Amino acid sequence: MDRRSISMTQGNTTPATSLRRSLNLPLLTLYGLGVTVGAGIYVLIGVTAAQAGPYAWAAFLQAAIVVGFTAFSYAELATRYPVSAGESAYVDAGFGRADIATVVGLLVAVSGLVSASAITVGASGYLGNLTGAHPSTLIFGIVVVIALLAWWGITQSVMVAGIITMIEILGLIVVIVWGVALSERLGVSATDMVPPLLGGHWVGIVSATVLAFFAFIGFEDMVNVAEEVEDPRRTLPKAIIYTLVIATILYLATCVAVLMSVPMEALKGSSAPLTLVFAGAPETVQFGFASIAVVATVNGVLIQMIMVSRVLYGMADRGRLPAYFARLSARTQTPYVSTVFVALCILGLSLFLPIERLAGWTSQIVLCVFLCVNLALVAIKRRAEPANDHFSVPLLVPVCGMFTSGALLAASLL
Repeated sequence: MDRRSISMTQGNTTPATSLRRSLNLPLLTLYGLGVTVGAGIYVLIGVTAAQAGPYAWAAFLQAAIVVGFTAFSYAELATRYPVSAGESAYVDAGFGRADIATVVGLLVAVSGLVSASAITVGASGYLGNLTGAHPSTLIFGIVVVIALLAWWGITQSVMVAGIITMIEILGLIVVIVWGVALSERLGVSATDMVPPLLGGHWVGIVSATVLAFFAFIGFEDMVNVAEEVEDPRRTLPKAIIYTLVIATILYLATCVAVLMSVPMEALKGSSAPLTLVFAGAPETVQFGFASIAVVATVNGVLIQMIMVSRVLYGMADRGRLPAYFARLSARTQTPYVSTVFVALCILGLSLFLPIERLAGWTSQIVLCVFLCVNLALVAIKRRAEPANDHFSVPLLVPVCGMFTSGALLAASLL
């Protein structure tokens, strides 16, 4: 495929069976926040604290910086090439290599599958605290219900996800207020959270940054529904930036509140870490927050399932995967074959792998993708290729994104 034609190419899909453009800026921002917030702080703050101790908030801040450079690279690429399976298209445009583009697209799909599986395990932990049901039963029920919702339709799915996202953000605000103002201070003090400039604790912080990075995965999912976005060249950059800024503020505030109110030994490795903030609260408060946490984590599964099915659809639509992955439901105009395949993969991973391993793998895979995407944008900018009315960033941005992603990936592997 000619590099300059990607932004105008929609594969071999006919207008009668094309994806429906119905996502505006608020819906797309809520979509990004839904997968980012639900996938992160609700599930991983315990295992992050196990690595970084009282400095867990610093791991989230470092992860936000790494993600920030790449987020701006995505914003430009998404407006140059507003198509499904975005990362694959970006790498194709940058290097003109179909094989590399296919590998990157598959890495994106795998990262979404593994990420959704990690969130499913976290959701079953919160739901298990409420119901006492066996985790395997809960995992199966969660995946089946979410798959049916993802098949229902993109507008309906994202509207449901948007409503749930507002609920889960409210839940984090409750955690922040309760942890800072109402709960007993059983954790560490504010002064103990400031890491010394030198010392072995930075090894733990960097290690925790890889896990915290998982919590920011989500903004890149927005580019994979580009074919379903109204005016993507204007909407996508704003939604990406809004998602990252709001998520970072929520994460840092929540992390500080939890560290102040929960004993470190209890927090480390907890499968439902945010519920610990309400340990001394009335039962109605505990039940209410546990219900919000279940909804929040399930929301992340829904949005990742939507994203991966669109990646498979986009790659099949451009001949990179078997054509049946591009089949759309005549009734809902959603890629039903891809959705069923994704649901089965998530179910298998969720049942047999622990959340720490799933989260670590997801972070490493996504860092590989980020490295390739930033390299692609560097190549495109060095060729000074023209494009119509796209968001643009200085060359320094993808260069910094390339080095920060590469450094964090190297740290995670070592």
